[in-house]
Parts: sequence; structure tokens; C-alpha cells
Amino acid sequence: MTDLGPQTEISFAGTFLSSAFAACFAEFCTVPLDVAKVRLQLQKKASAGEGSKYRGMLGTIRTIAKEESLPALWNGVVPGLHRQFLYGGLRVGLYDPLKMFFVGGLLSGDVSLFQKILAALITGAIAITIANPTDLVKVRLQAEGKLPPGVPRRYSGAFNAYSTIVRQEGLLALWTGLGPNIARNAIVNAAELASYDHLKQTILAIPGFTDNVFTHTIAGLGAGLFAVCIGSPVDVVKSRMMGDSTYNSTLDCFIKTSKNEGFFAFYKGFFPNFVRLGSWNVIMFLILEQVKKIFQREL
Repeated sequence: MTDLGPQTEISFAGTFLSSAFAACFAEFCTVPLDVAKVRLQLQKKASAGEGSKYRGMLGTIRTIAKEESLPALWNGVVPGLHRQFLYGGLRVGLYDPLKMFFVGGLLSGDVSLFQKILAALITGAIAITIANPTDLVKVRLQAEGKLPPGVPRRYSGAFNAYSTIVRQEGLLALWTGLGPNIARNAIVNAAELASYDHLKQTILAIPGFTDNVFTHTIAGLGAGLFAVCIGSPVDVVKSRMMGDSTYNSTLDCFIKTSKNEGFFAFYKGFFPNFVRLGSWNVIMFLILEQVKKIFQREL
């Protein structure tokens, strides 16, 4: 993830396990914010005279808890953990090896920002291609709100969702929305990893700053802000493609959303998305920086 320096090294397996654990921990802590974000993104523009069901992050969380019970805020947590184990482990685990490849096999402080961004774009695309089924199931479980009495839920749980989708829609349906998902996660991964890497390096160059929790927190918040500013439009399209079958393609979703709801529809749920990604990145990088020390060894 970040340069480890000449005194230590860490294996791919060590980085994968460290980042998978950190990502799963951060995911569990922030699932309610993610559920609120998805509901806000999927909410269509209200008709004249009708109010929106969900209003803001806290309002959405209150509405879900009141109408569907508190545990509903953790809808999709199981596939979310599946996703983070695969996606979180791979995107970070492959990041340093790719940077090393770009600089000829010798990882040093001279890695350019462009090389960091390119490495993160590629690892994000590879990781989400493998983890797309888990993302699809997570979004579908999160998108389902309160149902009328007597109406059964579409899926009884994560594993039932996997099997039902394969049985009813075919195996390839698990990769529904792969295009916008690759775009979203490659972009967000570049915003998160490259910015965290670069911000941490920049902060450590300032006299008085050391490689500690404060530095990791500031860099993590910055990474979250970059990620949500850059990734919100493709994130909205990804959520709608996975949670709503009325769109024929990624382009169709972009056009219909823009035409019917305007440009700012692509930034629906921006604040809860930032709160989630900001807190998610802080938690993830703080845990990762500590856990990876277990796997580091002196050269």
C-alpha cells in the first residue's frame, strides 16, 4: 500500500491478509452508512406534491430503523464482508508489486504520483472483477426496503441470493453492472490508495510529523474525500444498475438519470457517502498500518 522502506518487507500473503482483515473491520463498522447511501442513490425524483421518503443520512437511518428495525441497517453485511475480504485484500495486496513493476522491480521513494494512480487503477479493476458477485448481492439486499404484510422478501439471505440469482438469471447475472463497477472501483481505488500513499508521504516530509496514528488519520480522511468527489457519479450508476432492472446499459442509466433528475442526481447521497468513505478509510488504514506490522520482517 504505502512504501515500506528499506528496513522491512512484507509478503503478498501478509499484505492480503492484513488488508482483508482491516477492510472487513471497517466494513462492519460502516454498513449502516452504506445502506443509507444506497437507499438515497436509488431514490427517484419525487413527483409534484410528494415528499421524498429518505431525507439526508441521519433521516434515512432513522426511517430504516423505525420502519424495518435496527438490524435492517446491517442488511448486506454478509456479502459486504465477502466483498471486502476479496476486493480489499487483492486491491491492496497487488498495489506494491505493481508499483515495483513500474519502477523496474525496485520500490523506492521515487515512485511518481502517476505510477501510484496507474497501479491503483489496475488493482481496483482486477479486484472488483473477481468480487463483483458479492457487490451485486450486497446492493440487492440493501436496496430492499419495508415490504407490505404477507409479501415475502426476494432473498432470505446472502447465500440464498447467490443461488437464486444463478438459478433464475444465470451464472453471468452475478456480474451484472460489471462495467460501471470496474469504472467506479478503479477510480475510487486510485483516489483512495494513491492519495493515501501520496498524502502520507507528503505529511511525513513536514518537520515534526512522524509515522503515527495522527498522520494515518489525516491521510485517511483525505483519501476518503478524494474518493467520494471523484467516484460519486459512477457509484450512483453502479448502485442503480445493480438495484434496478429498468436500465438497459450503463449509458442508458447515465442518460436517463441525467435527463430525468439532473446532474446533481449523480451526487445523491454525497454527504453520507463521504461520512462513510471518510470513516471507512480512517478505520481501514489505521487497522491496516497496525496489523501489517505483524507480517513485516527485517531484511
